[in-house]
Amino acid sequence: MEESVPKPPAPEEKKENKYPIEVDKPPVVTEHRLGSLEYTATAGMLPIRSELGEVEAGIFYVAYTKKGESDPSRRPLTFSFNGGPGSSSVWLHLGVVGPKRVALQDDGWLPPPPFRLVDNDQSWLQHSDLVFIDPVGTGYSRPATKELGDKFWGLKGDIESVGEFIRMYLARNDRWSSPLFLVGESYGTTRAAGLSGHLIDKGIAFNGITLVSSILNFQTARFAKGNDLPNILFLPSYTATAWYHKRLPEDLQKNLAATLEQVEKWASTDYILALSKGDRLTQEERTEVIRMLSRFTGLKPEFIDNSDLRINIHRFCKELLRDEKRTVGRLDSRYKGIEQLAVGDTPSEDPAGSILPAYAATLNDYLGRILGYKTDLQYHVFAPNDPPLYKKWDWGSAGQGYPDTSESMRKALSQNPHMKVFIASGFFDLATPYFATEYTLAHMELDPTLRNNISTGEYEAGHMMYVHNESLGKMQSDVAKFYASALGS
Repeated sequence: MEESVPKPPAPEEKKENKYPIEVDKPPVVTEHRLGSLEYTATAGMLPIRSELGEVEAGIFYVAYTKKGESDPSRRPLTFSFNGGPGSSSVWLHLGVVGPKRVALQDDGWLPPPPFRLVDNDQSWLQHSDLVFIDPVGTGYSRPATKELGDKFWGLKGDIESVGEFIRMYLARNDRWSSPLFLVGESYGTTRAAGLSGHLIDKGIAFNGITLVSSILNFQTARFAKGNDLPNILFLPSYTATAWYHKRLPEDLQKNLAATLEQVEKWASTDYILALSKGDRLTQEERTEVIRMLSRFTGLKPEFIDNSDLRINIHRFCKELLRDEKRTVGRLDSRYKGIEQLAVGDTPSEDPAGSILPAYAATLNDYLGRILGYKTDLQYHVFAPNDPPLYKKWDWGSAGQGYPDTSESMRKALSQNPHMKVFIASGFFDLATPYFATEYTLAHMELDPTLRNNISTGEYEAGHMMYVHNESLGKMQSDVAKFYASALGS
């Protein structure tokens, strides 16, 4: 009798790290009213597939459609998203664009909990149907597997996946004949500009794009050795912040607009020249630059001297109110932060982020209780921090330099000269300064016949200018004019 030879153990089957995605779950449709405007809300998930038809991700969305239209396929349609990278669409959705908004205090400060939603009487739904998109990794949107996440988490993959979502939504909802709009905030403006060029090559052209707190050219905002551009372009926003906190000389405190005009002129001439000289700057010239920087920022001359005439954003936020043992916000420098220690040169957190609980709580309640989208998935207001998505973002070849999607928007404007662009900026935004936006627009090499296609609005608030009631009203008025212009009415 032959001895049986033991079989070698079977190799362990490799397990895929799969995410729960609900692409087979039917969308939930509910009916609502905003004043006299009746509309439906649709909450659902669209699959993002490979060329072979395999589901690689699911993108969650909430869409609002006005009822009673004789031909819904021709009503304007706006796609909306926020930035990060790694932020869901909650901020624009419940802050300014959608039919509901978070109730904050008039200046934008956090109210005491529990938080609530109120009707947004100036919702953009009066101008257009709306679709709020949560890019892969945010909201309920997930890649099919952990490994597939890297395909979507980069400049190119993000634009391609959101572009594919837009194509699919148009096809599934018979909206190819609709006038089309985009609205993005922060990194969402980078995405929107990129999408305008990406999608026009696929036959999808936009009537209008709204950029809220814009950043298209990242050279304008990255403080790095050898790149003096941010030092120049952030300066007017430092001045606005010092003005708000009453840290400027008396003559500069009288009128913000006049003061900003002064600092913009000086930053574009004497300051840029001084920085370009480097070590060739004479001591007399250096002393004068220190004096002017102190005058325009409210910072001590010694601090400016020790900073080599270059004021990093994080150091500014920590330094301006150090004598009060307070910091100022980066996203909205009107906010004051309370930290454990007043020493150090970088705030431990951004006080402007204090409104997060109000948006997170109301969004979760709204989706489940009002819109009826029931799920065990966690809604990621921001993609999980392991590490933060923006830290592992794939910038492609641009990662070696400075990403810039303004060229994509220039291309789209050149191919579609009917497209209009509106850019909203806050004077107290230290993340995407208004002067940096002006610089980017002036360096797009846009044909002179297209320059009037772009309009801007500035507000006495921060990155999310719409949390400030006065700015919200002005912004809604500006947006109404923009839609009318883009639609030729």
